[in-house]
Amino acid sequence: RSCNPPVGNLATGRTPATLTTCGQNSTELYCFYPDQNLLHQVSHGCGQPRCTKCNANQPDNSHLPADMTDDFFANPISWWQSAQGVHREEIRLDFETEFYLTHVIAVFKSPRPAAMVLERSQDYGQTWRPYKYFSANCTATFGLQDDLIEEGSMCTSRYSDAVPCTRGEVIYRALSPANKIEDPYSPEAQDLLKLTNLRLLLLKRQECPCQGSELVEKPQRFAHYAIYDLIIRGSCFCNGHAEECELANRTGIMENMVHGKCVCRHNTAGDHCEKCAPLYNDRPWKPGDGKTGAPNECRKCRCHNHADSCHFDLSVWLASGKRSGGVCDNCKHNTEGHRCQRCKPGYYRDRGKPLSSTEVCKPCTCQPMGSANATFSRSWRCHPKTGFCYCKPGVAGPNCDRCLMGYWGFGENGCRPCDCARDCDQHTGNCFNGYDNEPFFNIPIGGRIPDLVETPTNESEEEWKWNDHEQGFSALRHPEKCVCKEKVLGSVADFCQMKYAYVIKARILSAHDKGTHAEVVVKVKKVLKSGKVKIARSNRSIYPESWTNRGCTCPILNPGTDYLIAGQEDSRTSKLLVNMNSLVKPWKAYLGKQVSDILRTGCK
Repeated sequence: RSCNPPVGNLATGRTPATLTTCGQNSTELYCFYPDQNLLHQVSHGCGQPRCTKCNANQPDNSHLPADMTDDFFANPISWWQSAQGVHREEIRLDFETEFYLTHVIAVFKSPRPAAMVLERSQDYGQTWRPYKYFSANCTATFGLQDDLIEEGSMCTSRYSDAVPCTRGEVIYRALSPANKIEDPYSPEAQDLLKLTNLRLLLLKRQECPCQGSELVEKPQRFAHYAIYDLIIRGSCFCNGHAEECELANRTGIMENMVHGKCVCRHNTAGDHCEKCAPLYNDRPWKPGDGKTGAPNECRKCRCHNHADSCHFDLSVWLASGKRSGGVCDNCKHNTEGHRCQRCKPGYYRDRGKPLSSTEVCKPCTCQPMGSANATFSRSWRCHPKTGFCYCKPGVAGPNCDRCLMGYWGFGENGCRPCDCARDCDQHTGNCFNGYDNEPFFNIPIGGRIPDLVETPTNESEEEWKWNDHEQGFSALRHPEKCVCKEKVLGSVADFCQMKYAYVIKARILSAHDKGTHAEVVVKVKKVLKSGKVKIARSNRSIYPESWTNRGCTCPILNPGTDYLIAGQEDSRTSKLLVNMNSLVKPWKAYLGKQVSDILRTGCK
């Protein structure tokens, strides 16, 4: 829910500034009528005036600006008093930060002014705007209508009478029937309630009516302003995201003082909770909704624990359909991207670790002599998903550190083809007569297996094709023009006639050329049928015969894709086989159900 800090007296612990103070240069003699006489009807007379001295430097005789804002319960008869004879006086209270005002109460010791203005600044005293004009005659003094006649007028005569001659109050309420605010955090409410400075301009002094011709004391000794208490009720300004505040930019602390720095909630930050916390900028900051109570919390960016902050990007927000606009700052742990979701060039993703791990990106370990500089993307040293390096012609191995079978002479220009029927010695190029020493390598298929490498959009298709010094491996080195004619799921009879040994749902993880044969690693997700070879729901290899026999990557098996695979088995070697008679289809739920139904009821 939206939060509201408690209301208190903003004047507590803060000292107003005034233009003058009685006795600030030397001792002054001043006169006044005792309170108890003036609180009765004027017709009874004011009684005898009392005269005494004021000196700002003598604690017992001083009446300083701080006496207006002290504790009025503990010090009920302390007051501030202006110098004698002044007509225009200013009382100003400067706050260290922005606050919300609810109302102002001034309790005068002298008669209330005949004309007065209450003003506020929202820019630390650069500009001022009036809250209210006070005058016994609004039209004559300020050219404004009296709010006793016209409700909502900026001027009132309500608090400008000379009577009572002491303890007369001046009251201003920021929220009145004329100023109705539904949402206290709306721009309209902020314009009315928010302030950094408050000032009271006392423009015209007036005398107590009982001062008549029988006055024995000099009239100027009564000519001053005096205020017992200045109470400014309000709260710290927190945009609906805090319900308590702490000390801001000030030393010293006083009990019941209203502090200005919000203790922010809802993942917000700043002195007034005016922005989102560093890692919570996934949607635009908003104030709490004081009308509906909605907190409008800031939402955490998805940086996978690789960033300490993020920023809101409007274009990202709009592109996502206003669902997510956070862009992570300064991704750590060798990651990059809006969400630190991919590895930097020169690193690859360790699939064995969660994306939030500090060690999710491993450095490429490519042999400098064997790896190609001109890779598919200029900045990649190895494939960012698999870690496999891009090799020079005739070079093999995940790290490009040895010659491909059928090649020799590992060096700066890669490896040279053997001039042999089969393989040759990788160092000398001498041909092998038999197959006893034939090596087997675990290397990536060099042919273009779709989706193994994503095409960057700014490069042409031509750059992706193998050139005359082709980098293809093994059976794919001299491919014929192949067309992968897929086996279709025909009638029940056709399917049963194939007598498939196994039917599984599997995700393709990777493809490898073992020199004499190909091997595809899959994750078995569902076993619909199995024969003599035991199949568990785990990672295992399947063996595409046609990839080596025909030099084609058929049937197509895209890494990262789920397939329905039905094929034969070799029970002697416990291998699952895939060939052109196998049924290989991208997995669809309806397809799985169809085949399950055939297996259960159709094939007897």
